[in-house]
Amino acid sequence: MARMAHADDFALSRVRPDAQKPWFGIAVQRFGQVSALSQFLLGATLGYSMTFGEAFLALLLGSIILEVIMCIVGIIGQKEGLNTALLARWTGFGEIGASLVGLAIGISLIGWFGIQSAISAQSLDALMPGVMPAWAWSLLFGLAVTAIVAVGFKGMQWLANITVPLFLVLVGWSIISELSNHDIGELLTGPAPGPTMSVWQGTGIVAGGLIVGAIITADMTRFNRSRADVIKQTVVGVSLGEFVIGLAGVLLAHAAASGNIVAIVTSSVGFVGLIIVITGTLKINDWNLYSSTLGLVNFISTAFGKNLHRVTTTIVLGVVGSVLAAAGILGQFADFLIILGVAFPPIAGIMVAEYFIVKRWRSELDTTRASGRLPATAPRIVPVTIVIWAVSAVTGYVITWGIPPVLSLILSMVLYVIAGKLGLVRGLGTAKTAQPDDVTADSRTADTIVI
Repeated sequence: MARMAHADDFALSRVRPDAQKPWFGIAVQRFGQVSALSQFLLGATLGYSMTFGEAFLALLLGSIILEVIMCIVGIIGQKEGLNTALLARWTGFGEIGASLVGLAIGISLIGWFGIQSAISAQSLDALMPGVMPAWAWSLLFGLAVTAIVAVGFKGMQWLANITVPLFLVLVGWSIISELSNHDIGELLTGPAPGPTMSVWQGTGIVAGGLIVGAIITADMTRFNRSRADVIKQTVVGVSLGEFVIGLAGVLLAHAAASGNIVAIVTSSVGFVGLIIVITGTLKINDWNLYSSTLGLVNFISTAFGKNLHRVTTTIVLGVVGSVLAAAGILGQFADFLIILGVAFPPIAGIMVAEYFIVKRWRSELDTTRASGRLPATAPRIVPVTIVIWAVSAVTGYVITWGIPPVLSLILSMVLYVIAGKLGLVRGLGTAKTAQPDDVTADSRTADTIVI
């Protein structure tokens, strides 16, 4: 049973203490998740519309917001050894609410998986025209990432150990090559080359750019060994990712007087640019697919009573995402994915409020933690949570001033605490929880996805 749960990366169970990892290796993965091509674009966006000092301040404030959210949510995941979608059952959502959380994660991240593959395919097609069509690059990238994620956390760690250092070296080379033609002093003190943006707006862009990754941080931190490890890997991984890559993008935007920094980097350094595209895609897209799989496994387990095998689900989702990316269909879903993204911050707000303040189901997690089992039952649905989730998400979508994701997160926390004080946080119905040994037995025969 233990071997089977480990092979399935504990998709429906707690991570065992002997399966937890040293913090630095996870920090490398966190850095890889943050320091992608999208971070270059973020830095370029800030640099095109802000001075270097203003961009630095926006990155600092945005990073602090993200790290606070990641640390708090990550500590819950580390302590309980549970992924986000599974943890949600006992942190305010109940089984039905948690299944919706899992479905939202699954749809959102498989969408971004496909979009990242498609964007990288277009870049490679531009760098090497005629080698193969863009749709073939999409398939190649998507299937390569799928094969790595199917191996599990170990495969992703192996990938991060290779791609992160390579990415840093190559990016450093490209930046030095480009900036050697400019006066660094002027770049650091010069005005923004494009339309100006406030520090507050820039902070919102930084925080919003990684907010979904912050919400699902338990998927990663459940493998940490202590709270201190969660904090260390978050601060090191996010700070380096945001500042090293983000500030490089700021400088390049000032140097080129343009916001299209990825095109500048890849075109100015030739083959090195090609490798940057490859490494930048691989080390972010593995986590997109991994967390999407965990979310869908949890949704199917709750909604249909079927315990899917993580590897099988990974392969199916990876193939589907790759094919859709190759067909160009996913580009039509960008607006939908952005709307779906505003639904994530309230999830973290509700989970934190329940776990640390209201504690309606905290005792059930506490009493089963030492045995490595899950609570025997979970609430079937918590109606007030669904209402708070919807109200907070709509507020985050409608209100555009400030930092909408943070606003919706704080609002959900406040509303949930008030509901708890009023005695409104109550489960409607009770559902029996499948334990790890039950999951193992079912997963041996769960070779297809039922949707």
